[in-house]
Amino acid sequence: MIRTILVDDHAIIRDGISYLLQQEPDIEVIDQASNGQELLDKLQETPADVVLMDINMPIMSGEEATRRVHALYPQTHILILSMLDHEAYIGRMMEAGASGYILKNAGKEEITFGIRTVAAGRHFLCSELGFQMLHKLQNSGNSAPITMTINEPVKKESVLSRRELEVLRLISEGLTTSEIAEKLYNSKRTIETHRQNMMEKTQAKNTASLIKYALSNGLID
Repeated sequence: MIRTILVDDHAIIRDGISYLLQQEPDIEVIDQASNGQELLDKLQETPADVVLMDINMPIMSGEEATRRVHALYPQTHILILSMLDHEAYIGRMMEAGASGYILKNAGKEEITFGIRTVAAGRHFLCSELGFQMLHKLQNSGNSAPITMTINEPVKKESVLSRRELEVLRLISEGLTTSEIAEKLYNSKRTIETHRQNMMEKTQAKNTASLIKYALSNGLID
């Protein structure tokens, strides 16, 4: 079980997310907190695998709490859940020690996938932010890192299975996990597994870098 603590100063948000996560067989919400200080107090008695945390909170912000948790409890992974989508906030939270960043308008599938990803020790960035950053890269006038090929010509398509390539192309088109599952007649868990396997095979840290890899190696147009 992935032991998870929810941290947000709005009880209705915590309760809503808790209700959604209760339906997941491998995720357990063990506690809630309304600010960073309350989280630190709870972690002294209640070890957690993942903290799903907001940024703007009274008493102690998510940024300060992230720094302290990262220093005191390095085995606890922090996934930021916020409405703030500016890359400056993302950079600050990652620098503070967060393992992932997801927007509050994300669906249940992406939130649960993010929790599982950071719990496994990897980094996660929700698809909306990934596409947003990719779009900025493509329009920055310095698109070489995206379009350039690797030094030696290697048949990269052999790295991924045919089904993984199908999933990858649909991800690049902006489809959600649920939409991909429906289109390919698979379960959402199966699609999440394909995405996780692709990230492991390509050593991509998030959806944006996975798509960048695919573009660089001609796997998608």
